[in-house]
Amino acid sequence: MATRKGKTFTFEKEIRVIASAGVAGRLEGEGPLGKCFDKVFEDTTMGEKAWEKAESDLLTAAMQTALKKGNMKEKDIDAVFAGDLLNQCISASFSLRDMSVPFGGVFGACSTMALSSLVACLSVESGAMNICMAATSSHFCSAEKQFRFPLEYGGQRTPTAQRTVTGAGALILSESDSGNLPKITAAHLGTVVDLGIVDSTNMGAAMAPVDVKIEP
Repeated sequence: MATRKGKTFTFEKEIRVIASAGVAGRLEGEGPLGKCFDKVFEDTTMGEKAWEKAESDLLTAAMQTALKKGNMKEKDIDAVFAGDLLNQCISASFSLRDMSVPFGGVFGACSTMALSSLVACLSVESGAMNICMAATSSHFCSAEKQFRFPLEYGGQRTPTAQRTVTGAGALILSESDSGNLPKITAAHLGTVVDLGIVDSTNMGAAMAPVDVKIEP
């Protein structure tokens, strides 16, 4: 069983990333990490009429790519823990409706991937499950509509505005003795820190100080 010291969980089992996948939009593909993605979609509408549907398609692409890379089927996965930035985790919910896999919705804003991975690791560590998938997605256009102004408004973005990633990622986690696979040894569950940032376009100011805070 995992041991806990403070907010940090240390895993006793050899929990490994047995497969992973990342997909992204055109702008992300042009960046320094462009060659790291499994797929880059030039059309960020994904052929859909709504940005929310496009984000759901991104997440589906990431999960299906991870399964293919792991030479696995949906039936091999005990549960999927996934989320996104939208109300009721709608992108994840629509992605999972076509997969006959138990689904646990997780919302942690920009920490959703870390949170879903933590829940998956604890599920494997406890012995309740053998193979879990952790996944998340975001889309610049759906996030703008959700938290700021729909792009159709033509609003002006401030010089300090950051850009939400258009992309999705998925990990398949299980106990394995293969030393060639990435191993997750511990996870830290953080606390809420409110720095009083009121500018909704300046997400970096609200998150960066917490990212670099280190406790003994």
